[in-house]
Amino acid sequence: MYSTVTRNIEVKVTPRFMNERSSPENGYYFWAYTIEITNRSPDTVQLKTRHWKITDANGRMQEVRGEGVVGETPVLEPGKSFEYTSGVPLPTSSGFMAGTYGMVSAAGEGFDIEIPAFSLDSSNAKRTIN
Repeated sequence: MYSTVTRNIEVKVTPRFMNERSSPENGYYFWAYTIEITNRSPDTVQLKTRHWKITDANGRMQEVRGEGVVGETPVLEPGKSFEYTSGVPLPTSSGFMAGTYGMVSAAGEGFDIEIPAFSLDSSNAKRTIN
């Protein structure tokens, strides 16, 4: 699990390789990741946007921007959490993701919170030992 806190809002990420959805012989590797966002601040906030940077093992990066997550723009009252699961394919057996969520406070202030960088590893990833 990977975790970070920005402005008293915690983001936890748990990635897992999905062998049954992958096809290594065709250069297709798939991961699911579960994210839990917990509002530890005294203010109500809403997640409005997402911005991902997804990098494969060859160093190719793609950026993904959009509204909300999994079709939702959740409102988090103090002490409340929101959890969702999504997925990402890569053409390589490993990579990593990082990003930000665009949030808005109940007072209308916009700010970004960090999504911790997390590793995407499969059992097919080549390992080197020095």
